[in-house]
This record gives sequence, C-alpha cells and structure tokens, in this order.
Amino acid sequence: MATTTITLDDDVKRETTEILNSLGMTLSGYFNLAARQLCIKRRVPFEIEAPDPLPNELTRKAMIEAEARELGLIPDDTPSFKDADAIMAFLEKEEA
Repeated sequence: MATTTITLDDDVKRETTEILNSLGMTLSGYFNLAARQLCIKRRVPFEIEAPDPLPNELTRKAMIEAEARELGLIPDDTPSFKDADAIMAFLEKEEA
C-alpha cells in the first residue's frame, strides 16, 4: 500500500484524532473511508457546513447583558405578560 502525506493544522489533527479514537478509528482509517466513499458516490460523502459566525458586537453585548441580569448584577426590568392581549396592549402603548 502506498503512503501519502497529508498536512493538517495541529489543532484540527488533535481534535479529529480524539474524536476518531473515541469511535475506535484511526485518522488514516477515516481518510481511507472518506476517500473510498468519494470514489463510490462520485461526490463529497457528507454535508459541508460553514462554522457559526462569531457573534457581532450587538449580539455580544446582548449576551453579556442577559448574563448580568441572570447573575443579579443589573436589575431585570424585562416586561412579562400573562396573555396575548396584555402583549398587544403593551405594544400599542409603546407605539403611541
């Protein structure tokens, strides 16, 4: 069997190896499996997804504010409602 050198980022290799070890697979075995499936199916044998983007500044601030409220560091002045009519009354009052 011929050998091939594949270059991986150290962190990706470490994390991939840990996951595969927990599944009882080696990195080499995984690459062979993926390559064989590519040849059989004539397409990438799995869905390719982009990683979730990091939260933007507005989202990050909202997350920090929510955590501060949860920890009691700032007062929780978020309105709450018992039914849809109460929500609609609140929204109509806000528009006026």
